[in-house]
Amino acid sequence: MDNLSQQADEIEVLKSIYEDEWVEEDGNCSFSMQVTPDVKLFITLHPEYPSESPPKYELLAPELTKDQKTKIHRELKSIFEESMGSPILFQWIEKLKETAFSKPKKNKDSEVAKKVNVQYTPPTEQSKAHLEKFSKEVIHGPTIEDRKSVFQGHVCAVHSEAETRHFLEYLMENKKIAQATHNISAYRITKNSSLLQDCEDDGENHASKRLLHLLQILNLENVMIVVSRWYGGIQLGPDRFKHITNAARQALDNGGFIK
Repeated sequence: MDNLSQQADEIEVLKSIYEDEWVEEDGNCSFSMQVTPDVKLFITLHPEYPSESPPKYELLAPELTKDQKTKIHRELKSIFEESMGSPILFQWIEKLKETAFSKPKKNKDSEVAKKVNVQYTPPTEQSKAHLEKFSKEVIHGPTIEDRKSVFQGHVCAVHSEAETRHFLEYLMENKKIAQATHNISAYRITKNSSLLQDCEDDGENHASKRLLHLLQILNLENVMIVVSRWYGGIQLGPDRFKHITNAARQALDNGGFIK
């Protein structure tokens, strides 16, 4: 396949994965991607990509340190060299997300982003008392099916780390959800002028950061989203990220969180 054909295919895949986040600029095969709220990537494709040289890119990331930017440039160069001849923009974007999320930063309102692991533990008698409220407050989105895999989003308002655990406990009481191949989650909570946020892949690598990024670009707080995936035995490739994001969006929309 020639370079232009590979570029066209790659652009279509990126559109399907990132949807409105992937933006076509004015002509000249130029695009932009808001990788995180603080990091924006500008890309220009040329006829020599991907067979001979990487795409031209610019990085707008005022919150990243000089060392972080140097590391990013080095890693992007390495990714291209290791995959020369194949499209690499998806790998670049995911590497940027990984780097940007690797170090919590204070924002302009001095809110603190904290990492707190969310792990399921069997409910105790005391915690069961908290589960009743979720039966009325949890919204389950519609299912999305593709090649025997099924995706479904679940969303609920949460106001503490304890409530994120109780929400997961409530979902795990549902045998079907508990047996999902992956239960991918992300949340954002404001507490005492601080922002608590975290995400968990549950084995679906890089998926939860997409959910957290979705909450960020929608500017949603005090909410937790969980997307269940039941694997159907056929690998979906990058399409799975599109379905995970869409399942989350639909659940958030059905729950009235997207204004």
